[in-house]
Amino acid sequence: MAEHTSSSITIEAAPADVMAVIADFSRYPDWTGEVKEAEVLAADGQGRAEQVRLVMDAGAIKDDQTLAYTWTGEHEVSWTLVKSQMLRSLDGTYVLAPSGAATEVTYRLTVDVKIPMLGMIKRKAEKVIIDRALAGLKKRVETGS
Repeated sequence: MAEHTSSSITIEAAPADVMAVIADFSRYPDWTGEVKEAEVLAADGQGRAEQVRLVMDAGAIKDDQTLAYTWTGEHEVSWTLVKSQMLRSLDGTYVLAPSGAATEVTYRLTVDVKIPMLGMIKRKAEKVIIDRALAGLKKRVETGS
């Protein structure tokens, strides 16, 4: 089983407000840093994305990928890789936990690249991606920008 990298952050907002930002894929280029384009390819009966195409530029990794999303209740969303030029696999999850008036957001990520990469370097890259995403999410939810 592949090792995953995870990190958490507290956002001063209700879980529903945080999840609304996470689910708004068209705005990802505004706050994620690495996502340059996002397009919802399929949605479920509730209008939540089931498949999303993302054009990524994360420095060493530039990729055009399609991810499949699974929504579990109102506080969790996970995704898996459907296709990619650079990755063998990608599994991620956002889990939201109410904490008073705030929300604790945990982001877990496991990435397997097609090019050889030392495990230590891969985990460091995962950590950078997670930390940037959580900081961007916090800023977007708390300030709207």
